[in-house]
This record gives sequence, C-alpha cells and structure tokens, in this order.
Amino acid sequence: MLAVVLRCWRLCLAQSHHRNHIVVFYAHLSRYSKEEPMPAKVMLAEVSRIPLPGDNVAIATRRLDAGTLISHGAHEFTLDFTVMEGHRFAIQPIHVGESLLSWNLPFGEAIQEIAPGAYVCNAGMLDALSGRSIDFALPPQPNFKDKIDTYALNEASFKPAAQVDRFSEERTFMGYRRPKGRGVGTRNTIVLLGTTSRTGGFVKQLEARLKELPSRYANIDDIVAVAHTEGGSQSPNNLELLLRTLAGFVIHPNVGAVLLVDYGMEPVTNDMVRTYMQEHNYPLDAVPHHFLSLTGGFEANLAQGEAIVRGWLDQVNSTPRTAESVANLKIALQCGGSDAFSGVSGNPLAAWVAREVIRYGGAANLAETDELIGAEPYILDKVRNVETARKFLATIERFKERVAWHGHTAEGNPSGGNKFRGLYNIALKSIGAGMKKNPDVRLDYVIDYGEQMQEPGYYFMDSPGNDLESVAGQVASGCNVIFFVTGNGSITNFPFVPTLKFVTTSRRYRLLSREMDVNAGAYLDGVSMDDLGAQTFEQTLNCAAGERSVGEKAGHAQTQIWRDWRQTSTEHLDELLHAPAPTGAPLPINLDHAPTTTIQFAMIETERGLAADQVGLILPTSLCSGQIAAMTTHMLNQKKLGQDHGVSRFVTLTHTEGCGASSGASEALFTRTMLGYLAHPLVKHCLLLEHGCEKTHNDYMRHALQEIGLDPQKMGWASVQLDGGIEAVMQKIEAWFAQQIAQSGPPTRRMAGVGALRMGLMSAGPVSPSAAQALALLTQTVVAAGGAVVTPDNAPFLSAPTYRDTLFGDQTFMPSLAYGEHMRQPGFHMMETPTSHWVETLSGIGATGVDLVVAYVGEHPIQTHPLTPVLQITADESVETRFGDDIDLVLTGAAQEWPTQILQLISELIGGHHAPKLMQQGNIDFQITRGLLGVSM
Repeated sequence: MLAVVLRCWRLCLAQSHHRNHIVVFYAHLSRYSKEEPMPAKVMLAEVSRIPLPGDNVAIATRRLDAGTLISHGAHEFTLDFTVMEGHRFAIQPIHVGESLLSWNLPFGEAIQEIAPGAYVCNAGMLDALSGRSIDFALPPQPNFKDKIDTYALNEASFKPAAQVDRFSEERTFMGYRRPKGRGVGTRNTIVLLGTTSRTGGFVKQLEARLKELPSRYANIDDIVAVAHTEGGSQSPNNLELLLRTLAGFVIHPNVGAVLLVDYGMEPVTNDMVRTYMQEHNYPLDAVPHHFLSLTGGFEANLAQGEAIVRGWLDQVNSTPRTAESVANLKIALQCGGSDAFSGVSGNPLAAWVAREVIRYGGAANLAETDELIGAEPYILDKVRNVETARKFLATIERFKERVAWHGHTAEGNPSGGNKFRGLYNIALKSIGAGMKKNPDVRLDYVIDYGEQMQEPGYYFMDSPGNDLESVAGQVASGCNVIFFVTGNGSITNFPFVPTLKFVTTSRRYRLLSREMDVNAGAYLDGVSMDDLGAQTFEQTLNCAAGERSVGEKAGHAQTQIWRDWRQTSTEHLDELLHAPAPTGAPLPINLDHAPTTTIQFAMIETERGLAADQVGLILPTSLCSGQIAAMTTHMLNQKKLGQDHGVSRFVTLTHTEGCGASSGASEALFTRTMLGYLAHPLVKHCLLLEHGCEKTHNDYMRHALQEIGLDPQKMGWASVQLDGGIEAVMQKIEAWFAQQIAQSGPPTRRMAGVGALRMGLMSAGPVSPSAAQALALLTQTVVAAGGAVVTPDNAPFLSAPTYRDTLFGDQTFMPSLAYGEHMRQPGFHMMETPTSHWVETLSGIGATGVDLVVAYVGEHPIQTHPLTPVLQITADESVETRFGDDIDLVLTGAAQEWPTQILQLISELIGGHHAPKLMQQGNIDFQITRGLLGVSM
C-alpha cells in the first residue's frame, strides 16, 4: 500500500496546474487502490519514439494510461494524464517561454512549466478531442501555444548543394514508351476526360459502358473517366491552372488515347484546351485524341463516344511494354490522413525510395504548399541554387496571401483527424511532411501546379494541402507512380496512375491490410530503414511494370483539380464576413388571381409529413469516403434491398468537401447542407459514412445533429478506417439497412393537392418572356395552395419582367434561405447562390427539402440530382431540335396552359408513371459549393 501512496503523490505533484493537490491525491489513491492495478514501470524506448536527439518531447507509440511510470536513462517520471497513441509528452523540463521541439524544430512555446511526463497539448488539440468520443480525462487547459518561427533566407552565406551521386549501373522496369518526349508510361489507359464539370456525368456513363473492354486486350490496362468539379462557372480564377492540368493529363505517358468532351458553350471548352496546348508546345499530335462536343440526345452521344473509343482499341493495344530505365520514373510524394508517425516511418520510407529513383536518373515531386509552413529550414537545407530557394519561399507567401483574401490563415490546415492522431498544429504537420525529402537529397526545382517536369531531380510543386487536388497537379506534371503516405489509412486512388499506399504503423496496417500496399510501421517494429526501403523500391518497380496496386484491385478512384477561389483581394472581405444571414421566413408574393388546379398527387405519409418518395441515403462525411459510399449504394440497389418495404432505391451524395478546405463560413455552409439532407423528407433511412480522419468526422456530425434537435440514434454510423476497410464497412452498412428495413412497415400513400408540393424551380440558359410568365403562374398555383417553391437567387427568370411583374411588382428581396438551408416553412423562397455553377446550385436546392426540381432548359440539358428528381422542360424550338430526346416535357399551346402541363407531369412522376430521362440514363452529379470565402488548404 505504501508504494501505491507514494506513486499517487508523485502523480499528484506532476499535475502541477491543479491547485488542490489533496483532492487530486485522493482521486488517484481511490483509483489505484480500489479500481485499477498500478501501472508497471516501462522503458521510454518501449513505448515512444524520439525523432531526433535533442527533442524535448516523445511520441507515444501506444496509448499510455495516466500514472504510467517511465524510465528514461537515469531518470524516471510519471504521466499526468492518459496519452493517446501518436500524441506527445515531455521528457525534459520545459520552462515558460521555451520551445517544444520535434526533429529539433520548434512547434510550440510553453505557457506554463511543463514537467517530464506531462501530456503536451495546445488549445486546438483539446478542442478537437473534446468533440470525440473518448473514455479518459483530458487536461483541463493547454500547456503550450503554437509557434512558427519566421524563416529568413541568408543569401550572403548561401551555398549551392550537390545532388546525390547517380548510380553507375542501370535498373529497368517494363513500361510503355511514348513518342515525342512524352516519356514512359507505367499504365496504358484510354482516358475519357470531361473538359468541365458539366460533362462529368457523361464520361462516367461512357466508362460504365466500356469498362469490360480492356480485359480482351493484352496491352490495355483500363478505360477510365476523369470527371472533376471545375470549369462550370463563369470567369474562373483558376483558369490558367485548369488548362495546364487538362493539357498535362492529355499528354501523360500513361495515356494511350484520350477523348475530351464538352458542350462547346461552357466557360472552358475543348477549343480553349486545344489552343492552350498549341501555344505552350504540348505534343498533342503524339497522342491519339478526339475532341467531342455533345449535341443531340445523351444516348446518341454515348453511342458516338463508344464508337470513337472502339476505333482506338487495336491502335492502343499495339504498344507493348518494353524494358525501360528507372530514369523514366517520376514519383509523386503525397500524404493524407497523416498522423504523428508519418514523419517517423511513412514519409522517410517514401523519401528513401525517391532518393534511389533520383540516383538512377529519375525524378520525385513534393507538393502541398501549406503543409510545409514551418519546415522551411529542413527543406532548404540543401538546394540547387539561391534562385530555387527564393522561389520556394515566394510560393509559400503567395499561398498565404491567397488564403488571406478569404479571411483564413494557411496555418489552419490540420484536420480534426490530424489532431486526433497527434498532429496538433501546422508546424508539427509540416515538419513531418517535410520528411518526404530525404536529408541526402537537394531541392532542384520549384514549379507551378501541373507544370511539366522536364529534368531529373527533386521538385517542389505548388499545390494546396488537399490530397486529391494536389495529386491531380502532380499527375499533370508527369508523375507516373504515386506514393501516398497515410497514418489514419486514407484509401484514395487516381484513375490512370497507380497509387502505392504506405501506412505508418503496423496496427493500422493490420486493421486495413486489404487497403494498404506498404507497412511502413515495420520500421517502428525494428526493421531497418535500408532493408524496408530496398523492399519497397523493388515493389515500386513491380508496380510500375504492371503489378496492380491494392487500390487498382479495389476498383475505385477519383479526381479533383485545385478548386476555384472566389476572391482576388481583401477588398470585399469585411462585407462578406459580416453579411446578414437570411431569416428563413418565406417571401411575400402577389397571390391575387392565383390559378387553381384539381390535379392530385399520390404522396407517402412519413414522420416528416407527406413526401413524394422514400429512399435509403448513404451520406459520406467527406470526399474520401464518397467512392466507398457509391460502391455500397450500387451493391444495395443491385440486391433491390428494401424495395418490398417502401424503400424505392438507395442514394449517395459523393462530393469533394469535408477535408482539405478552409474552416469558418465555408465549413458552416458544408455542415448546413449536410444537415439539410439528413432532415430531407425523401429520406427514410440514413447512414453517415466517415473516412476516419476528416474535419467533419462522425462525432462532428453527431454534435451538429444534436444542435438542431435531430436524434443521432436514428441514423446509422460507419467508418471506413475504424471498421476495418472497404469490405468490412460495406458489410456493416448493408446489415444496418437490412435491420432498419425489417423493422419498418410498408408505406401508406394518399392523394393530396398541389399544396402538398415542395418544388425547386431553376433554369439554365435564356428564358423567353412567355416561359417566365408560365413559371410565375406555376409558382402562384403552388404557393397559394399552401405548397413551397424554392428558387436560386441568381435564376435567370427572376429578372424577367413577366416573372417579376406577376409576383413581385417593384419589390426587391434578400434571399430567405442560406445555401443548403433546410426549409422550415412553406411559401416562396429564394436561396443564396454564391456561384453560377449549375451542379453546386442544384445541390444546394436539394438540401432545402424539395421533393423535385423543375428546370427550364434554354441552352442545353444539365446534370440531374442523385436524390431529388429533376424534370427538364423547354419551349425553345432549338433546344427541342438539338436535345429533344433528353427533355421531359416540351411545352406546347398557349403559355397559360403550361403550368397545368407541368403539374400533370409532376403527378405522373410522383405516381411512378414517369422517370426523368437524364436521371434514368445516369447523367447525374452532385457538388457542394464552397461559397465566396472557401479556399483549398
């Protein structure tokens, strides 16, 4: 008992920030004498890692309970609080004002005396953990504040560094040699490239039609769609980098042929891509290619695209793999879902292999600009020349400036998942990320996003910390193998370049062994870096020669190009930050002489009122779980789960948000939109699927639900990482939905009038005066009967005199709903719409809770929504002539009769007698806006 008393008193004294030592003493005495065994003494090296001698904190390699006695040399100390795996604790006394060091670089400054054994924590980490479900006490207050020393380049003492010596012998791999300097491919892929977001749905459907063809050809690895979010809004600020990225995709050595698809009338077109490539000397003629502009019906266009691709098959297959020098490898060095061990095991391992590739004459590409803030002394320790060092620092400053235009700081990068796994701030994250550069290697070149790598050596490419956006730039620059280092277990893949995923700990590797390629945690277990590096180098050559990565076997990938940013200065920042919020109350409109109708609708009775349909929704909480949500949705629909219990179909909403973007207004917008879908009347059963390391993880969403009065217990919850990977989480999701469906009864339908409708009203392209008046009469009919109509505040028909005169007169209105805000009262609403991007607008309208959307088409048909049916109508003869096969209703006769025609079609839709044409054909897309202040990080 005396040992227990002494141990508890020592622990009490270690918790020096507590004023009442007696209370703390008795708390520990009670714990260890009655409830728990005393922790045994352990050696520091058994339970932690110290990246470099001279560090004054250690990284816990497993969870260490409060009271653990640790022996470090001639000293012993006791942990004051339970320390999570990957988190840091002091191993030396750190006085107020002194720096906390990892890799001998500062990441914080002590704000109170820190004794050996103290759990080191800042305010950001405590805040992130307070929103998590954890079973132990956290320190009540931080003991250090963030610290990033400003780096100043000393040009007077600068000395150019030599690159590592090149090997005299050659190593080879089996690759696809391309003509006219395009390099050597590690894959031979036919790429279906949506030039802008508007043709993303088309190329994805074309891929589905052609997916089985490569298996018939020995030298064709795949046919893949590359769909992205960009180029769909007017006057994009990222135009230059978008064109550069598309050009880089086209000539990439892994591309055997490429089909570029547009409508010819977007803000970014095929002609613009062609012109850019010609002006910047991209060898377009060295790639079998075709620029396809869509006209006519969706199905006819798919047939045309299929015929073009089939015409290439023999030509693409005629290129065999041949023995090629490792000098042709260009490695993308990337990390995502990072943890405290990324800088200890995973990143150094990737850097070791990259060093060997450079010694054979190849190249490596480091990116993610904001994730190197604080690591400048390490990155610039060895540089080719002073101009390169200057350019590196200027790139970081330019990134900081762009972020500041939007009211943010680049230091806000780390996600909630990063902090949960021990990366408390940008300095720690950056220091670890910098370890993707081997200390022997010099920095040779600094390039812009997507700029071509022309020479061998080590590159830094400007990009955001957003993993997918950064990877796309590296691929456009010519990288033909991707090293993706992850601590949490990120599972992302790129469509036409193989990704080798390095996981940082053996524990995570065992949990996700089917999703990871390399167990970098073996280094922590005692395997030497040289031995592990040699194994991984051989694995890299095998992968480059055609051995499929685990991601390729899993069959999921996604593309995201550096997303557009809305501000180009701080001129309007204060106004945007303090803009008044919409009230949520419907807007008053003229209902005098409103038309009436006897048309009825077969609605479903639900807990949330009458609804047009009932679906099962799998909602990914971030971009990284979207593809798994899509795979699971497809599986459940194939099995027709729940169709005999009132669930018509399963839906997922894949998007690019939830991580790798700024916080503040854009994160609030994202959360609001997600909550709108969780509360949607069309949703009968809903499960949230997290990746596991994002900002908006499951615990984050639970808290958000509780704040608006929704019960998280009514939702399902799953995690790709924590539930053991793709196969395991898909099984869990299916089991949850099966249980919910078994417990629910059959649906009850009843007839209801137009007052039961919740309708979105949109338009794409010009709207004639007669069409605008018909839409106004439709609005009056629904609202006067007690229904709801929601329009975007930038809808073209809102400015048409015939619409305004009918509904508003001389009145002007502010929007009544924020983007993605759930509608709580019927009536007429306008939703804030920060961009002209059709899909972003439609995704916001869907979150308001509408049963369906009526879209007037004055230009070309547009993508539909995965959850909310979109009926596309027109009275434009040219649209009918060109795209009549995809239009749900061509309005005929007198304009006064058009509202009745539209309501009759809606009745057929709700009654199950009509399905939107483009929804049936799969021209579907979804994307949440970042608003006016969102920016990639």
